[in-house]
Amino acid sequence: MLKMNRRSPLLPQLSAALLALFVSAALLGSQSTQLQAQSQQPQKPQQPQQPDSDTSGPDTSSGPIVVPKKKTPADDTPPPAPAAPKLKAPEGMPPVTLHVEVPEVTVDVGVLLEKTHQFVPGLKPTNFRIYEDGQEQKVIGFKRVEAPITALMICEFAATSYQFVYDMRNAAFSFANQLRPQDYVALMTFDLRTQIVTDFTQDKRQILEAINSLRIPGFSERDVFDALYEGLDRVSRIDGQKYIILIASGRDTMSKITLDKILDKVKKTPDVTIFTISTGGLIRALTEGRGGFNGQLRDIDYLQADNQMQTFARMTGGMSFQPRFIGEMPEDFAAINQAIRSKYELIYHPTNSKQDGSFRRIKVELIDEEGHPLRMQDEKKKQLKYELIVRDGYRARQVVE
Repeated sequence: MLKMNRRSPLLPQLSAALLALFVSAALLGSQSTQLQAQSQQPQKPQQPQQPDSDTSGPDTSSGPIVVPKKKTPADDTPPPAPAAPKLKAPEGMPPVTLHVEVPEVTVDVGVLLEKTHQFVPGLKPTNFRIYEDGQEQKVIGFKRVEAPITALMICEFAATSYQFVYDMRNAAFSFANQLRPQDYVALMTFDLRTQIVTDFTQDKRQILEAINSLRIPGFSERDVFDALYEGLDRVSRIDGQKYIILIASGRDTMSKITLDKILDKVKKTPDVTIFTISTGGLIRALTEGRGGFNGQLRDIDYLQADNQMQTFARMTGGMSFQPRFIGEMPEDFAAINQAIRSKYELIYHPTNSKQDGSFRRIKVELIDEEGHPLRMQDEKKKQLKYELIVRDGYRARQVVE
């Protein structure tokens, strides 16, 4: 029987083969795990390989086409203007604003026939030519006005001769009888001082009763300048066009206001027209020219009084009357009523826009279509004379700087 004392050479080789087989199986397992994970991840699209422009030829592959964007045309809008610099007023100085006023002048023109004192209707804007200080003005507004009136009657009620009081009462009654329901009228009397008998009212009966109460005067002085000055003050507080009916002899005895001051007051008071009625015409005509020094002085005084009454009316575009008989008064006041209620209103912007308080003289002319002086004829082709009732000027506003 044989005995084996040495190891078998096949055992080491078998161990090495088993070890190699185990390692191979482990590697195969890890590779399968990696492949399974890669299959679950999303695949990224392959980017085409960009050929080298210097070395490669034209690319015939159908890749994505890139269209170049069009260039946006340049905006023609100019850039915004730079912001205006902000100016700051000095400290302590109030804000300053600029206010420009364009002066506007309104002129009332009455066109009456000299013989009948009738108003002439149907005139057009082209028939009027207006001048201010000799410079022709452009008429921008024109209309015919016939509206209610606002009037102040100033009556001389002095203890001189009853004939003067009698004429004053008749003249006042004649004017009051022609009032309309929409008219506003007040009554003021004067002798040595003034007195408001009736304030502005539309009650015609109240005015008639106030006139009827004027029977016994208190003083013989006649301060017509003071009375007219106060009357202008009163009506200047009323807006719009106003009228003063001055019924007096025109003589002034003890006024504190001088003739120059009252004329200046008449010029400075806007929108007021004065109509004057002289009293005592009959007694003056009977006693005029009787001779003697006192008689001559009296005649001179009344001539001056007539001139003053006419000046008040002419300066404001009114009318002046010297009736001698009672029968003349209704006709005279009918002419006043016609001149007050029917007139033409002209509006213009003066070429001299300075507001310096200076007096500007106004002149109005009537012209035909060819620019010649307007001529009027009646139905029998007889030429008619007419007169223009317009104030001779106005005073510009005074701007205080």
